[in-house]
Amino acid sequence: MKTIDTAKTFIKKYSHAWVFLYAFIYLPWFNYLEEHIRKNYFVIHSPLDDFIPFVEYFIIPYYFWFIFMGICVFYFFFTDKKGFYRIATFLIVGMTAFLIICTVFPNGLNLRPTVFARDNFCVDLVRRLYTLDTPTNVLPSIHVFNTVGVLIAAAHSEKLRAHKGIMWSIFITGFLIILSTVFLKQHSVTDVIAAFAMACIIYPFIYASQPRKATKFSHQPI
Repeated sequence: MKTIDTAKTFIKKYSHAWVFLYAFIYLPWFNYLEEHIRKNYFVIHSPLDDFIPFVEYFIIPYYFWFIFMGICVFYFFFTDKKGFYRIATFLIVGMTAFLIICTVFPNGLNLRPTVFARDNFCVDLVRRLYTLDTPTNVLPSIHVFNTVGVLIAAAHSEKLRAHKGIMWSIFITGFLIILSTVFLKQHSVTDVIAAFAMACIIYPFIYASQPRKATKFSHQPI
């Protein structure tokens, strides 16, 4: 009986886990785009791209993005229900907009180097990345948008703001991740600008003017 009560308490405490069901919408849709958009897409390019060198060492923060996102999202999941709903809403709205944009406006890049000046462990990781990830569906950059989402969520967290060292770590890591997208030629400067623009559009609806709505949303019955 005690085990059942404990399970009920756990389920009630973390009932907001239903948000993760969005993965069953995002992943199939994204995989469909990856498999079907291989040609006849609009090539994204900015003149600034030609001045940015390829730097393979940025593969470290680029890959660290997955850990970074997981740690930050689950931090809010376990410690701040209202904050979790806010960051989840921000990310879901942006990722859905990204899917719609790429569906109606197929896009891709032609920036990746075919020959590497050096041969090292980081270059090997980049080669692996290029093999696994197609140079399509890049506008706006989800790597950048989601990173910005984490930075905004952290800036709005009273608990995190109380720890300056953690805040500095979050923002420096986020900055390096954003830089990595262009130095690895995974994204054009245009993709980065589009990600920031989308974040600026979504931000007021989630954070700037909806403290009461966010609180109400976080107490909705499941």
